[in-house]
Amino acid sequence: MSENIDKKAYYAILFEYYKDLLTEKQVETFICYYNEDYSLAEIAEEFSISRNAVWDTLKKVVSLLKYYEDKLKLYSKDQLLKNYLDDLKKHVDAEGENIIRSIEEME
Repeated sequence: MSENIDKKAYYAILFEYYKDLLTEKQVETFICYYNEDYSLAEIAEEFSISRNAVWDTLKKVVSLLKYYEDKLKLYSKDQLLKNYLDDLKKHVDAEGENIIRSIEEME
């Protein structure tokens, strides 16, 4: 059960990084299922498609998100940078902390 929650959270994070690389239909389907907690039947009814088509779209989106992260590694690099900055905070003075804070505020 917790593994499913972890996967869902991971996909939601990846979605924030890579949603601009998805089609509008893929984005809408993902949001309905993962963010708004719609069932497959509710999404199918909303978009006038079959439940199977919804499921196929969701599988494709998850596959694409994993593929993009595997190739681009934006999330992994962000996490690594965050870890480095956290470690660096232990070794800098007030001026260094201000610089780190500035880096953390960058998007």
